[in-house]
Amino acid sequence: MSWHEMLNVIIYNRINIIKLTLFTTVLVFVFLFFIYPISYRATVTILPPEKNASMSGLGSLLAAQDLSSLVSGNMSNANSQLYAEILRSRSASVYVVNKLKLKEYFDEKNIFIAAQKLNNNIDIEITKEGILKLNVEIQTNYIPMLLDDKEQKKKLSAKVSNTFIEALDNINKQKLSSKAKKTRIYIESQLKTTKTQLDSVENALMEFQKNNKTISLPEQIKVAIDAAAQIKSEIVKSEVQLGLYKSNFSADDKTLLAIEKKIEQLKEQYSKLEMGNDDYFVAFKEVPSLAKTLAKILREVKIQNEIYMILQQQYYQEKIQENRDLPTVEILDEAIPPLKASGPRVIFSSILGGVFTFMLVSLFFIIKGKNSSFSLKDNNNK
Repeated sequence: MSWHEMLNVIIYNRINIIKLTLFTTVLVFVFLFFIYPISYRATVTILPPEKNASMSGLGSLLAAQDLSSLVSGNMSNANSQLYAEILRSRSASVYVVNKLKLKEYFDEKNIFIAAQKLNNNIDIEITKEGILKLNVEIQTNYIPMLLDDKEQKKKLSAKVSNTFIEALDNINKQKLSSKAKKTRIYIESQLKTTKTQLDSVENALMEFQKNNKTISLPEQIKVAIDAAAQIKSEIVKSEVQLGLYKSNFSADDKTLLAIEKKIEQLKEQYSKLEMGNDDYFVAFKEVPSLAKTLAKILREVKIQNEIYMILQQQYYQEKIQENRDLPTVEILDEAIPPLKASGPRVIFSSILGGVFTFMLVSLFFIIKGKNSSFSLKDNNNK
């Protein structure tokens, strides 16, 4: 059948085609407008996490900064994509279902099934600037004008979106607290070891002074003791950092290798200072025996004191981090009840349904006309 013949079939049956098309269009319109559930979406916008690029992991410890960033990275330095994955997690959905008691909304007794249904309704968008936008589809019941409260559902859509951000903040705090606790426990063990060593060398100094009275050390030796103490304390701080990294990173990690190289260089400097070198101060080996013993004890006391002070400072920083309750997510725009429904698109869907019906009915008449034409030809041949 040619295009001309098909057009003639459509024109010939145009009354029936138009009637069926109009009927379907009106039926779709009535169904969507009066019966189909209405959807609402309230969008909440959060700023991207701040990135602290001014200090690397190695420098942060040597500068006595917060050590929590050394354990799997600080969540405050996470990117927006990580935020999005946390929001899509089961933990976030379960938190929202529990907080807003949504099991009844989803008509589910199992909280995990309700959380999965909620998770399927999440829509997350990340802009090129890293700003994250989240909304969750909330639907009314069928025949919403009679069986549901549209204003209540609008408010619920805003509550759900805002509660997801609350869930993100809650998860962040838990992870930060966990990392801070892990770091605090590690530093606590180092503190105990250092305190034992400090007590030991202080007792040794006291015993030495008691037995040998006061010995005056040359000024150069005092300067050398200070330099040795500074290098040794940096070695110990780097070793603490290395211990934190080893439990979280692979052996071939670049940062891990950099710390190991730094420790090696510091130990080399310390060895040169101790054994004597033209580029360094007076070697300890050139000091008379009694003064040399005193110099070593004083040096060890100074080293252990400095290390103990640094570890103690870090210990209390991590203890504060572990128990603090500051928000970790910055909200740009809170979700508010939407003014308009996000679905269904009544006019568009009705027109689309009408066009689809027109094509199907036209095709039906074309096929019917084609079959009639074949039957007529067969009768003529007979």
